[in-house]
Amino acid sequence: MSDGISEPDIQALQAAVQRNCHISDARFASDYTLCVYLLKMREFYRWECGRGLGEPLSGDEVGDWLSSREALWETLEDEPFAPLPIDGSEYDPFDDDAINAALMPHGLLYSGGYGAKSKPLFFLARLERSVEENGFRVHVAGAELARDLTAPPAMAAGEAIYVRRESLRRMLWERVEEWRWNRPDNAMGRALGCYDFDADLHDALERMADSEIDTLVLHEIGEVQAGRELGEAWHALILGFPRSRVELMARAVRDHLADALSTLPTLLERGHPPSLHFYFANFGGMRRELYPALLAAYEHWAQDGDDSALLRQVEAGRAHWLAVARQIMELHAQRGDEAASAIETLIGHSKL
Repeated sequence: MSDGISEPDIQALQAAVQRNCHISDARFASDYTLCVYLLKMREFYRWECGRGLGEPLSGDEVGDWLSSREALWETLEDEPFAPLPIDGSEYDPFDDDAINAALMPHGLLYSGGYGAKSKPLFFLARLERSVEENGFRVHVAGAELARDLTAPPAMAAGEAIYVRRESLRRMLWERVEEWRWNRPDNAMGRALGCYDFDADLHDALERMADSEIDTLVLHEIGEVQAGRELGEAWHALILGFPRSRVELMARAVRDHLADALSTLPTLLERGHPPSLHFYFANFGGMRRELYPALLAAYEHWAQDGDDSALLRQVEAGRAHWLAVARQIMELHAQRGDEAASAIETLIGHSKL
């Protein structure tokens, strides 16, 4: 129990946050492909029911839970997000600053914002620590009390950065399990090879999570820095193309800019191979499609330890992706939501 807030009050807050999570999931779960959806639901079931990361699951049990959850979503899809009850007052679920001012003194952490495809994301957790880093306030969440089907390990809101250790550990475990199916010689295998998963899986997972928390913070710092470069017009642009290929492509451009501004130069300066390998283990999808030269530079470094090509790509990428992002905003300023096709063409012709 957190001092100052009774357990019944925590439970009421937890229920309110989880209900908002269910509403968001009800509206957006259909955006996933069937395979991704089933994998996410299986992981969500494991979290909700308190099952261990490596614990076998009954297919029938998961199937019954899934049917029940989908039935619940049908009743909530059109419901509005509800205010959160805290210490006799009600708070807008997107007012992170006010909510955390009330919760953090009692060891709790909350976030309400928007993720990919403009999906509302909420979580409530125990606060592990809150520190200043490079001028940013970094909040690290521990055990999660309420969450969505989607649980990104990190996100930025203004000058605050939220890192979710539990979500990160689950994501890392999923990647470990996936790699172990056939143990390919790839970036993920190289990253895992830096930890002794065979001798002590739990300890290796914790040490990897500790390391990758730093990488997540670096990326979110880059996101904030990219936001300063691009301004509020970028947010309007993203909101103009929700759940579209243009949004996916534009987010990849911004991700590349953020990583060229913060993540990659710092990882290279630190000379920390495990995090560099893991960065490229997650270098897929649209990001990979738009920036094959960066992946080639990584492979060169992985083979002979020479990081000169990576350093050149970071420098080139910083200027290139900032220029592309500004061209995207110019097109949107000129044509508004009619610019989708032109933006898609521009990004497609801007690969590195």
